[in-house]
Amino acid sequence: MRETPRPQGTAGESGSELPRHRPGRAFAHTTGAPRSGTPHRSDGRSPHTPRGARQTGPLVRSGTTPPVPGRTAFLFSLVSGLSALFALTTWQIAADGPLRGLDERAGRALVGHGPRWLTELLADLGNTQVALPVLACAIGWSLLRGRRWEALGAALAMAAVPLVVVPLKDWIARPGPLTEATGYYPSGHAATAAVAYGASALLLAGRGRRPWMMPVIAVLLTAMTGIGLVLRGYHWPLDVLGSWFLCGLLLLPLYGVLSRSRRRSSSRTPSC
Repeated sequence: MRETPRPQGTAGESGSELPRHRPGRAFAHTTGAPRSGTPHRSDGRSPHTPRGARQTGPLVRSGTTPPVPGRTAFLFSLVSGLSALFALTTWQIAADGPLRGLDERAGRALVGHGPRWLTELLADLGNTQVALPVLACAIGWSLLRGRRWEALGAALAMAAVPLVVVPLKDWIARPGPLTEATGYYPSGHAATAAVAYGASALLLAGRGRRPWMMPVIAVLLTAMTGIGLVLRGYHWPLDVLGSWFLCGLLLLPLYGVLSRSRRRSSSRTPSC
């Protein structure tokens, strides 16, 4: 039994005639049926939303978002901050400014606190005999994994420590807390610990189930080295802080190399 079409008129219309297409009107969904493969009238329109207007080409894969410049801005601000802090510290030490006097009073008050064996052990974490083997193991692991550029960056960061610290020591010529001998700013032991443990953490970061563990261990070892140096009277507090500011600048290029290398390797990994 064939069913006759119902009248489609609106309220107030008395006719039962089907609606006609009026000239000059475009119906959004007049052609095509669901799953018929024929596009609707609205599908052919140019997209008006940012998501629909996304361009894909040979340089950008379909479905990916363009890189956000937040990482570059963050690194630039970090470099600027560390440079400013290191310049301020060095200026105050060289010019015998107010921070130097405050630093020396704090250093004299802290010397001798804590068990001698413990503070000596913490200070020894900055010795080359302790810190360099740790970095050598991390570099060897990177070489075995085929990450030659990462290993080279870590080695260059470590080699830059004496090239930068020794001339600064000779130029500032600051006496130590318990001696009249000069050459205590910045601290070479603090710089060795910061670069060796920091570079090792960068090489090993992101591995295993707890990727945050290696950076945390590096920060703790570096902090404990500085505490031991101050409590034993080997360095003033600003000697240690100045080394940390300087070594942060030395480690940032390595961080940039590692970030770029890991982004490339992750982009080459086929998605499931």
